[in-house]
Amino acid sequence: MDNDKYRSHLNDEGEKNTVWRFGAPPNYDAVTKLFEEGRTKVWPPGSLEEKVQNLVKTWEMEIFHKKSFDDNKSLDPKKYTVSLNAEETADSSHIAFTTAFPRGFAVEILQVYSGPPVIVYKFRHWGYMEGPFKGHAPTGEMVELFGIGIFELDEQEKIIKTELFFDRGVLLGGLLRGASVDSSTEAAVSTCPILRNTG
Repeated sequence: MDNDKYRSHLNDEGEKNTVWRFGAPPNYDAVTKLFEEGRTKVWPPGSLEEKVQNLVKTWEMEIFHKKSFDDNKSLDPKKYTVSLNAEETADSSHIAFTTAFPRGFAVEILQVYSGPPVIVYKFRHWGYMEGPFKGHAPTGEMVELFGIGIFELDEQEKIIKTELFFDRGVLLGGLLRGASVDSSTEAAVSTCPILRNTG
């Protein structure tokens, strides 16, 4: 399998013993295409912005797809904490998002305000709602979200703290526009092994 040009620790030699949440490494071809066609910034190779963007993509991939937290290499599993809008959180949205956004929910970095060890950045997430979300039919429309992220890195440049801030109302407003649907339709889509393997 080829290495991903935006994500580390996915198909590298060091991942041969990684336990993947859905049985195999995720395939990011669809979301990479969405990203490359829809991004608003192309950062110079080796720039701080490019490095932060790739770190964000790697971190998201590891958090959502590696079953054992100890397999995460972009962060320190013993020290790591995460908060969303200043609240401690656990992952509860990934399945809902892979169902609502079968091509993925792309992310790009719009600006980096400070570099390591505390990285503060502005991000944009977007995707097309082509699947149901919590009882609402797909609309086919683009759903877009802007926010601020903060990564705190240790001496080995591993993430020890993540803070994300964004307006949940903007995101939910885009996801709840569709008509109400039967929940069995949504369940059938979310159990599809192909959709589960996207990011």
